[in-house]
Amino acid sequence: MLMFLIGMAILIVGYFTYGKLVEKILAPDDRQTPAIGKYDGVDYLVLPHWKNMLIQLLNIAGIGPVIGVIMGIKFGMIAMIIIPIGNIIGGSVHDFVGGMMSLRNNGANLPRIIEKTTGRTYYAIFSLFMTLLLLLVVAVFINVPANLVMGLAGDSMKAASDGAMSAPGWIFWAAVGVIFFYYIIATLFPVDKIIGNCYPVFSAILLIGSLAIMGMLMWETIKNPALMQESEAFRRGMLTSAKGWPITPMLFVTIACGILSGFHATQSPIVARTMRSERQARSTFYGMMVIEGIIAMIWAAAGLAIYNLFPTLMAGNPTVALGRITTHFLGSWGGAITVISVIILAVTSGDTAMRSLRLSLAEMFDIGQSKLVPRVLLCIPLIVIVALLLWWSNQNAATFNKLWNYFSWGNQVLAASTLMAGTIWLVAQKKFGLITLVPGMFITFVVFTYILWLPAQHNFHVAAICSACKTPIDVVVDPGFSLNTAYLISGAITLLLGLLAVWRGRHLRGKFGPDGVWHD
Repeated sequence: MLMFLIGMAILIVGYFTYGKLVEKILAPDDRQTPAIGKYDGVDYLVLPHWKNMLIQLLNIAGIGPVIGVIMGIKFGMIAMIIIPIGNIIGGSVHDFVGGMMSLRNNGANLPRIIEKTTGRTYYAIFSLFMTLLLLLVVAVFINVPANLVMGLAGDSMKAASDGAMSAPGWIFWAAVGVIFFYYIIATLFPVDKIIGNCYPVFSAILLIGSLAIMGMLMWETIKNPALMQESEAFRRGMLTSAKGWPITPMLFVTIACGILSGFHATQSPIVARTMRSERQARSTFYGMMVIEGIIAMIWAAAGLAIYNLFPTLMAGNPTVALGRITTHFLGSWGGAITVISVIILAVTSGDTAMRSLRLSLAEMFDIGQSKLVPRVLLCIPLIVIVALLLWWSNQNAATFNKLWNYFSWGNQVLAASTLMAGTIWLVAQKKFGLITLVPGMFITFVVFTYILWLPAQHNFHVAAICSACKTPIDVVVDPGFSLNTAYLISGAITLLLGLLAVWRGRHLRGKFGPDGVWHD
């Protein structure tokens, strides 16, 4: 339990210390925000601070802080230290700087920020990459909650018939239809109508479920301290370098949400357009990432406990462990409510991913969004493409494997790009760019190592998602370069890109003013 408590303390103390330092460097002030200066009643409007915080929390807290850390704790208790340290100096800084860059530049979406910082060549590549990635996110975050809904229905039918019935396939597609319809409505309607009204309820379910797990976990650990330690059985099932699972890069791709996730940078502009004051930025961006870290720590601890109680679960899919965690600690009814909270996590990332995609494309092609018709016309091709991705990804386990694999490493490409853009932005203002350069170079190193060492057929992450549909997936590890060779190549590339980011920032000192605003 000691490492868990130390990790939680790092998160809380880090918010009030390192978070304050980052705030001092970014220097939010009382200038007019985009919500007031560009008010349109749809995307630009003022929402209460507490709503903005909850919207940001649910935007960024996908299934990663639950499923990802249940997988990630298999690397051992070291994850309980890596999560909070990575969160404080990496993920929270990433979200704060990304949000401030948007606030200072009229609520700009991530592609526009990339264009102004890195230049038009990388912007063209990045825009296409991010568009494809967000389409994958929407498809994944329809597929995953629909599978969880089917799993809940199957459990209910088995209980009612003493295990004699299973959920019919139409339940999955009905759930897909309902979730997709909600995404479309949430994308088209003004942000205060659907998202602003639904998220407070959703966040309450999420927080109550996570805190309930934490309370019961602490109670049982007091009675049995071995639950929060690495037992011999746990160590036999751990993921280690000897088994082909080195912490770098594998842990940092497995636990994206909770440590550092590039997807968050696509979500921050949504809230940057609804904030009354820049002085709300630290609690909204940095603070909500810290809360996500706390949620991740709770589920990592619960994963450790359940693997100690039932070591055979370590060889299975983490969604099975999720079900066992909820029912063991909260009972069948409490467990069902907690699984619903996980479904909500996925849904509340998918809806804003689709909204972010609409906003980014509108910004790229200069399409006004204050009227309904342009919003609908822009969404129609998105709806068609996502529908095709959903159909394709459900053909078999292998196709969903490809969908999830591209999303997992692509997510960290966004993180590296955002942090390097943040470095350029800060250096251009003659500010302390190391707060973004250090985590930016680290995650760049992770991404290149992952790509060079482990080709795309790696299936570990998919196994965590597909268990709800009872489809077995084999783990295939077929290395490309040796790990040490991948480290050397990635290190050289990372050093070069870091130097280029600093050079680019100095080159743009005539374009970005000392307040971080772009001047054409």
